[in-house]
Amino acid sequence: MNCGEYKYNQILGMWMIMDPFFRYDDQLLPFIFYSVSHWAALFIIASACVLLFLLRKSMKQQKKANLYRYGLAGLLLSIDILLNIWYGTTGHWDMSHTLPLHLCSLTLLLCIIMLITRSYALFEFNYFAGIGGALQALFTPAAILSGFPHFTYYYFFIAHGGIIVSCLFMVWVYNYRPTLLSMGRTLIYLNLLMIPIAVINIYTGGNYLFIMRKPSDPSLIDVLGPWPWYILSMEAAAAVVFFILYVPFLFHKRKSAARRLDGSAN
Repeated sequence: MNCGEYKYNQILGMWMIMDPFFRYDDQLLPFIFYSVSHWAALFIIASACVLLFLLRKSMKQQKKANLYRYGLAGLLLSIDILLNIWYGTTGHWDMSHTLPLHLCSLTLLLCIIMLITRSYALFEFNYFAGIGGALQALFTPAAILSGFPHFTYYYFFIAHGGIIVSCLFMVWVYNYRPTLLSMGRTLIYLNLLMIPIAVINIYTGGNYLFIMRKPSDPSLIDVLGPWPWYILSMEAAAAVVFFILYVPFLFHKRKSAARRLDGSAN
């Protein structure tokens, strides 16, 4: 065997090993809701959030905070670039479903910019729309393409988990706090966002933000009524979820106010 044949066989062997990781076949590697791989991903994301909370004080030092902030932004940017490379190389890129116009795809990009720029305006949108959308996606993964150990499985959970971790990082390390006005602004922005995305859906035949029809896989939308009325139900559900996400800060605000009153009384 000459050197050229040896290298060819090496490359062929590596491709055969990696082929199931990248080749799309939802019958070969179907995603099964609440399987071991689903629970494992949820456990890892939850553990990452707990670890971030426990280490929050040690991360506040400026050099460390910058290192983790840019590192997290780099991870999210890399995984998003890899997804688009995968779309292109496997022939799955299509304007009707691969543009970053679903809520989580959009907030993933906004989280990257938020981490790099430390933008509070992006934080308040990402905190409500990003975490709210990511939680729903993680528990009912309607947009996941394949199961473990396919690349899109890793992308789905790293991206959605990364949205949550990014927002909590800004809360626990940089002391960012959303407000009731933040919640109201996010709801307004989402409604305004639906207008151009509806036009893009009509033009491309897509279903971005799931406003043209329900997703084919089971999701929370299934219990919100028929089209188009489920869109109004989604708005009400979003308002409830956003308020639940705000509750910890409401209690913290009241607790801080009570401490100030106690201090002034003394």
